[in-house]
Amino acid sequence: MSQIGQILDELYDVVLDRQANPKEGSYTNYLLGKGLDKICKKIGEESAEVIIAAKNRQPAELTYEVADLLYHLCVLLVEQEVRFDEIEKELRQRR
Repeated sequence: MSQIGQILDELYDVVLDRQANPKEGSYTNYLLGKGLDKICKKIGEESAEVIIAAKNRQPAELTYEVADLLYHLCVLLVEQEVRFDEIEKELRQRR
């Protein structure tokens, strides 16, 4: 079984920590500082890159771009104060 949940939880915690304890030069702090519009723009860009990688049938590039998208989604979730537990609950309800 995949351990993706564990790494996503760790990533979420890192983003939370950056929000609480900003670090100079942190890309996460840059995004959080720019706000919702910038975060959403990056999600749009990363989503397009995922689509292009999939259409080009390039698994390594797809993996890279999905990781970027998941990171940016995590930043959005922290910014919006939505926990992965809430998403898990929603997905379980849909199952």
